Amino acid sequence: MSSEAVNYEKPHAVCVPYPSQGHVHPMLKVAKLLHAKGFHITFVNTEFNNQRLLRSNGPDSVKGLEDFRFETIPDGLPPSNNYGATQDVPSLCDSTAKNCRAPFRDLVARLNSTPGIPPVTCVVSDGVMTFSLDVAGEFQIPGVAFWTASACGMMGYLHYRSLMERGIIPFKDDSYLMDGTLDTQIDWIPGMGHIRLRDLPSFIRTTDAAEIMFNFMGNQAQRCRKATAVMFNTFDDLEKEVLDALTPMLPPIYTIGFLPLQSHQIKDVGLKSIGSSLWKEDMEWLEWLEGKEPASVFYVNFGSITTMTTQNLIEFAWGLADSNHPFLWVIRADLVKGETAVVPPEFVEATGGRGLLLNWVPQEELLQQPAIGGFLTHCGWNSTGESFCGGVPVVCWPFFAEQQTNCRYACTEWGVGMEVDKDVRRTEVEALVREVMKGEKGKEMRENATEWRRRAERATRPGGSSYENLNRLITDVLRPRRT
Repeated sequence: MSSEAVNYEKPHAVCVPYPSQGHVHPMLKVAKLLHAKGFHITFVNTEFNNQRLLRSNGPDSVKGLEDFRFETIPDGLPPSNNYGATQDVPSLCDSTAKNCRAPFRDLVARLNSTPGIPPVTCVVSDGVMTFSLDVAGEFQIPGVAFWTASACGMMGYLHYRSLMERGIIPFKDDSYLMDGTLDTQIDWIPGMGHIRLRDLPSFIRTTDAAEIMFNFMGNQAQRCRKATAVMFNTFDDLEKEVLDALTPMLPPIYTIGFLPLQSHQIKDVGLKSIGSSLWKEDMEWLEWLEGKEPASVFYVNFGSITTMTTQNLIEFAWGLADSNHPFLWVIRADLVKGETAVVPPEFVEATGGRGLLLNWVPQEELLQQPAIGGFLTHCGWNSTGESFCGGVPVVCWPFFAEQQTNCRYACTEWGVGMEVDKDVRRTEVEALVREVMKGEKGKEMRENATEWRRRAERATRPGGSSYENLNRLITDVLRPRRT
């Protein structure tokens, strides 16, 4: 049999992440896992993000392998040279939904007619890039939605329509922010018990029924119902009640998380070396952590999109300083909205060698370090999952989207977190850092986080639920049936 014939027989998955760091990262892990299982991979970045990868990681960053290739499509937004910051999220969401279907269809058609590349046999679409599910349908191949956020977040988005039908949203005016309305208990969402309005994905906080993000996220969640299957970066034990409730509402569900642990089965060095960071990663922390006592360093990172005011930044800084604990703080240049994030010089002087400030780090690797004892986070799902994989308790300051939902579950259902008030005060930050690192509540949270880590590890080992679900997804959905 010729090499070309063998290549033709290989299943070919096209992976389409939403173009932000928190979506590209887990989708690349899925792509690598599929490649390790024998798939040819085409990974589709936007042209803008392709340039970011080149700038942060050099020309080899999108070189790929012979059977793991990178392609690009336009995102439909006006050209921009500001490759150091994430694009405006509402504009990007609106544009991808309206403008990406045709170029993606053209890409699939081109791949199908390129010599030496096997025809596309399936599409793995980000759960908020569902135009690619439509294209999969046009080519009569399976289209799987990969929901990169939590299952409890998905359940919240699926009930946006119900919240409108019940007349709860949109709110009449901004008084809802101060009058206790957001503390209203909601007891009719399946699998979510007595959750409050404030715990639902934050785009419900609107007085405008036409608001872009409210409509985009509600619609994308509903459109996942068109998929051949839906996969989640979670595991059964963690979100069982919600997953059970989602099962009759969606196509077949496959929980395959947490991906950092699932990825341990990837052995190919060339494959492992393919990175997804849109920022240049600083590795100074490795040497800095050497010799630090176990669970002695407090880590702070608000993710790739969160922004705050200068006053928020100052309050966080002095809360860390006053806690008297060693800390490692990732501060993106665009962390402060509209200006460059700079901490007060007095803060740097006061903390001396006790703190390390960096622009960006490989967080998954860092949270595995024994010296890390606590994590101040925005509660994005990647960060939440990586904290579980490291057995690290969290202090939560959710920014937007389903981060509010993740925060609620971390603090009340999973027993691994405590929340900082949105109006940040240094005294509260100081108290929470001290509690997580040395207090009785912190000890209990660390024990819970360690137990969840054990369960996550068990799920991703051979015979575990997530490990076997990935194999079933491949067998039942993604690998073409031979006749």
